[in-house]
Amino acid sequence: MLGNSGRNTVIGPDLKDLDVSLFKNNPVHRISETFNAQFRWEIFNIANHANFNPPPPGNRQIFLVTGAVNANAGLLNATSTTSRQMQFALKFIW
Repeated sequence: MLGNSGRNTVIGPDLKDLDVSLFKNNPVHRISETFNAQFRWEIFNIANHANFNPPPPGNRQIFLVTGAVNANAGLLNATSTTSRQMQFALKFIW
């Protein structure tokens, strides 16, 4: 059963998330002196590191009310961040 320990007494692993953005500015003087077409490549969670959520409330108890062992105790089955994602973009600046 859950004890009476205070909040945040157990510290889990760090959250690791690294995002990278590469861009190239291309001035287009035919339109305006200050007009730029910017090509962007953005990568989110480039290391593709899995950051797991804590176990849900139903999976935190080691023993059930009947005294039997909970087979799902401490099971980590969800992540808090998404997997690696990339996007390309074209941005107009004037």
